[in-house]
Amino acid sequence: MAATYLPTLKQLQYLVALKDHGHFGRAAEACFVTQSTLSAGLRELETLIGVVLVERTRRVVRFTPLGERIADKARRVLREAEELGDLARAAGRPLSGVMRMSVIPTIAPFMLPRILPRLRADYPDLQLFLREEPSAAACEALNNGRADCVLLALPYACGEVAVQELFDDRLFVAYPAGEVPETPTVSAETIDEARLLLLEDGHCLKDHALAACARPEMRAEATMLGTSLHTIVQMVDNGLGVTMLPQMAVDAGILDHTRVTARPIDADKAKRRIALAWRRASPRESDFRLLADTLAALR
Repeated sequence: MAATYLPTLKQLQYLVALKDHGHFGRAAEACFVTQSTLSAGLRELETLIGVVLVERTRRVVRFTPLGERIADKARRVLREAEELGDLARAAGRPLSGVMRMSVIPTIAPFMLPRILPRLRADYPDLQLFLREEPSAAACEALNNGRADCVLLALPYACGEVAVQELFDDRLFVAYPAGEVPETPTVSAETIDEARLLLLEDGHCLKDHALAACARPEMRAEATMLGTSLHTIVQMVDNGLGVTMLPQMAVDAGILDHTRVTARPIDADKAKRRIALAWRRASPRESDFRLLADTLAALR
């Protein structure tokens, strides 16, 4: 019987890294090897399976159609291999070992400073690697195996994932000095859409804010800015408009040292739901549920 030669996990790791980075040097750095080692490993892989996976030129790395398919399959194989280790860890101490969590930008700076010290104290064996990225990129990372779980805001279509909701995060309208309503809450109908400043497309907080108001004309009139909530608050402080903020940002002091005042929106839908998501049937599901319970308790 003829011998069967199988690709090694290291070769598949090199292929996926090159697909992710599109550059031999950066892919090699991500794999902690030299560029010549990575290039040689990929040539060995191509020789082993008898096909060209990558077309190499001086300036461009271009995957062949078959190379694209094999790289996607390699990513799934690597994810399955990682879960072998996850099975062993799940049988040992809870919340231990490496965990990669993506967090969206409208949560990370306001929630993480409160929860990380407590997590380190309660679970010293947990090595939590964090990546801040918008919802679409975070969910893609989760489904492709680059992240183990995602801390995000719902509603958001993240794919075929398991989700545990943590808590509701109320939405506020932030006003510059001189424009603050006298009422303790504000009605969505009173918001001037022509002066509304929101995050650009790609930030789900924009969609949550617009949905909370149930006013379709706002999407056309509001000014979408490719920036952070902190920068938008500074613009409001300078009288350029009003904006919407989640309660966690207000509670974290985003309005400190400004003349901006926030009022909660008086509407049933004026909130987003903070949740933790992970891949369905993950062997670390008990860890993720424990993490979700911990995050909910620490908020």
